[in-house]
Amino acid sequence: VPKRVAVLRGLALQIGLFTLRQIKAATNNFDAANKIGEGGFGSVYKGFLSDGTTIAVKQLSSKSQQGNHEFLTEIGTISSLQHPHLVKLYGCCIEGNQLLLVYEYMENNSLSRALFVLMSSDTIEGPEEFQLKLDWRTRHKICVGIARGLAYLHEESRLKIVHRDIKATNILLDKDLNPKISDFGLAKLDQEDNTHISTKIAGTYGYMAPEYAMHGYLTDKADIYSFGIVALEVVSGRSNSSSHKNEERFYLLDWVRVLKERGNLIDLVDQRLSCHFDKEEALVLTKVALMCTNVTPALRPPMSSVVSMLEGKVAVPVLDSEGAVVTEEKIEAMRKHFRGDKHQAVGENITKSMSTDGPWTGTASSASASDLYPIILDTDY
Repeated sequence: VPKRVAVLRGLALQIGLFTLRQIKAATNNFDAANKIGEGGFGSVYKGFLSDGTTIAVKQLSSKSQQGNHEFLTEIGTISSLQHPHLVKLYGCCIEGNQLLLVYEYMENNSLSRALFVLMSSDTIEGPEEFQLKLDWRTRHKICVGIARGLAYLHEESRLKIVHRDIKATNILLDKDLNPKISDFGLAKLDQEDNTHISTKIAGTYGYMAPEYAMHGYLTDKADIYSFGIVALEVVSGRSNSSSHKNEERFYLLDWVRVLKERGNLIDLVDQRLSCHFDKEEALVLTKVALMCTNVTPALRPPMSSVVSMLEGKVAVPVLDSEGAVVTEEKIEAMRKHFRGDKHQAVGENITKSMSTDGPWTGTASSASASDLYPIILDTDY
């Protein structure tokens, strides 16, 4: 297969090519004890290269030889995208029926696991022991970082990539709790054509823009919508779509819109933060998230504008009402769901050094990697 060999050699110059033997040595032959996640694209294993570098190996479903050729070209493209807020792709391995991607290892796993409270068995949140007590400064830093990464993908990189599946499980956190976007470019591996109408929806319900979920209409505005949902989750500490057992499923976005109509947006802030947050930043972040989740794609701001607003360089415009009609009964049910007295404030759990009268600037303590990586198969890593 000379063509494939030639392609491999060409791509070897721009991406790292690993042998299956190297990967097996790194992961102890894909030992179950090293499995750190299971995502839409396959299993993820932690590993150590011979030089001591810690890696995350994503095992993709196997494809045809023709698929391998396209896969390599695509991987070359993805590996050329480098930004402080994108997970770094070190290279890949194609041997036999194995398609493996080798990424930098992210010590604090996903934003989803760090942030969410486990409410019931059917939700994606992490158990108590995985939650990192994220203070306000860290939460704000995470949102700005995600926005910067998306602005790069949409506006600054030469490729102009639409991620398609921005969600809390696809935002990974390094040892310093800096956010990095994972799985960018992977949706394109399944794409049959390159029009903006996708024949295969690659997203997650609850985070998907309505025009994409309903009509398959895909532009960067769909990612902006998804970012808005993630930002609301970061402010509130709650998953967008969650339910207690035998209870109606509520959506965070609906609750935020109710709070906005009532002039109570500040009530969205995670009760675990108590009063230890910057009120102005919280309102700005929430208002920007509402702009990003506007049902009309053209009214969602570009990510570069989102970054400017979150950094305080540009004022947030006055929000129009989207006029949702919700009954008082439904509002009360939502209030109980999102504001119930289930969570105690975590102020003292994190740091004793914060002041009680100003914005909370303590740092979240980083758990060790061994604490964060038992086999949990509901995270995309």
